[in-house]
Amino acid sequence: MEGFGDYLSSKAYIQDKYVPYYLKWVSHCYSFFEQPDSRLLTSDQIQSYLNHISQTREDWQVKQAEAAMRLYGYYLSSGSNASADAGMASPLTSTRDLWATEERKFRDALRLRHRSYSTEKTYLSWLRAFGTYVNWKPSSDLSPVDMQDFLSSLAIERRVSPSTQNQALNALIFFYRNILRIEPGPQEIRAVRALPKQRLPVVLGAKEINSIFECLSGTNLLMARLIYGCGLRIKECLHLRIKDLDLERDIVTVWGKGDKNRKTVLPSSVKDDLVTHIAKVKPLYDDDRKNNLHSVYLPSALEKKYPNAGKEWGWYWLFPAQTLSADPYTRTVRRHHVHPSSFQKAFKEAVLKAGVTKQASVHTLRHSFATHLIEKGYDIRTVQELLGHENLQTTMIYTHVAKKNVLGVKSPLDG
Repeated sequence: MEGFGDYLSSKAYIQDKYVPYYLKWVSHCYSFFEQPDSRLLTSDQIQSYLNHISQTREDWQVKQAEAAMRLYGYYLSSGSNASADAGMASPLTSTRDLWATEERKFRDALRLRHRSYSTEKTYLSWLRAFGTYVNWKPSSDLSPVDMQDFLSSLAIERRVSPSTQNQALNALIFFYRNILRIEPGPQEIRAVRALPKQRLPVVLGAKEINSIFECLSGTNLLMARLIYGCGLRIKECLHLRIKDLDLERDIVTVWGKGDKNRKTVLPSSVKDDLVTHIAKVKPLYDDDRKNNLHSVYLPSALEKKYPNAGKEWGWYWLFPAQTLSADPYTRTVRRHHVHPSSFQKAFKEAVLKAGVTKQASVHTLRHSFATHLIEKGYDIRTVQELLGHENLQTTMIYTHVAKKNVLGVKSPLDG
């Protein structure tokens, strides 16, 4: 218990004035169960203690006690892990090989459930980080407590954001559930949570957007105008096919996250440029067919159902890459869409050249699309549908950055 106070200040970054209260809650909890403070309490015991003090304490005190017990539980676990690691040699090669087998199973399970390639890479990186944390011990010896300690270490030692911690949590839950066949319950994964950060999205003004557009040209300018004009994510823009554009009805069909499609508005001001761009893409498509190249990528179900659809003009990429590349799944050499990094680099250079000081990225154009629609008085539900948000609360954040003064309040300084 003596070292826990120093740990709270140096590692957990608890303010010195709050450290005595954290120590008091831990001592009170162990006295409540008449257990030595060197023993790790179960989640059920901690919940029982919290239920007990909630009858006579304020809500904020119960939350503080809960945070103290989570930190102390991680303190005990990490201390025992550190001592165990100190006396251990590097992990056995056979154990690491077993983890390589688990990784292959993990990858196969992700592909079976049609997770995107970017999700696959992210989840595998978290699985390897988790393996390093537990010193590659056999997967049969893993328990939800190992996951809980790893997630706590991300919050305490690496100081990751809540979204990063949630990403790691989702990856490990998928691993436990589909590979280890262990169903972690809510009480078993009560890790120390990363501190939430209230950040409003960066929004560009109309003049700033125009100044950035003036520093772009060609395909990069067309993609930037589409992303802002349609409210697209960068991958949604790059994944567009020729058939997704309805130039007569001014509608774009967008395939978003989870293979869910939606329809959004197609700006009239960009239609002529799109027609010109498509005319330039057509010869590339004709050359691919003349050279009998493999069809463009289709979602697995469609590729099996319509094996020749990938060779049709309608399914061709709106923004195809100029060079061929290997499919990361099948290693088939085919034509893919433009890589996002090239566009992101061009956009960043345009922001600097335009003299825009805001921390703007390509995704800022999507934020600006939503905010500007709200400022013009469009219904929040309409904006939600155009953006493809499942939860209205996600869209509501743009009301906090809109310039329109919905309260009609005039500052006394202006008077």
